[in-house]
Amino acid sequence: MMGKSHLVISTGVTLSAMQLAGCHITIPVVAVAVLSSLLPDIDEPNSLLVRSAVPAFLLRTLQLTLIAAAVFLYFADIAPYPWNIVLALLIGSVAFLPGRRLRKLFMLLIAVGLVAFGSAYDPWNAIAGSILVIAAVVPHRGLTHTLYGVAGWTALLYVAGQGIEGGNLLWIAGGLSYALHLLADSLTQRGITPLPPLPFKLRLKLMSTGTKKGGAVEGVCVTLTLVLVVLTFIVGR
Repeated sequence: MMGKSHLVISTGVTLSAMQLAGCHITIPVVAVAVLSSLLPDIDEPNSLLVRSAVPAFLLRTLQLTLIAAAVFLYFADIAPYPWNIVLALLIGSVAFLPGRRLRKLFMLLIAVGLVAFGSAYDPWNAIAGSILVIAAVVPHRGLTHTLYGVAGWTALLYVAGQGIEGGNLLWIAGGLSYALHLLADSLTQRGITPLPPLPFKLRLKLMSTGTKKGGAVEGVCVTLTLVLVVLTFIVGR
């Protein structure tokens, strides 16, 4: 499914289910549900989550920085001729990589910064950096689209929520929203492999992303989700 559909369906169903179960819905719970609805697609550079976190102007900034670094290496007395030209060409050529690869490079640079320097301020920065490294190197619908991904994210939220008011609900919101994303992807032709290295694929083949049939199925699912949200939060109050 497309990112916006995941956002509406996973978040809407999660919050509705928690409301019906008598859970107190807070802003942190909503934020975690929203993030978790998109998080499995962090391994796709063109996903809604990654494009929102790394918008085009940041890519342009990275490109300009790389070009400036190449010019500096060419004129600076850091490497002798002809190695100054070789280094300048190598770094400058990176600036012209496709957008997908530039976003992955940007994610890796952020990850290295978080692991190398961020952990001194907060140990969670090292964990966030490690997650970004994994997301940048694994293929789409790989590790993040498995039950291991659900379990890891849920456990992380459970630990992070300790000692925070209302934190005991964060892992429920995050785990359920994340799992619903995977369930939605299992409806597609490609499906998911929930327990690698076991070859079993969960693939119901009800839709194909980008097709008219796929768009119709997404539309039905989004509409039913909105009806559920209205019944739960407006009619049922």
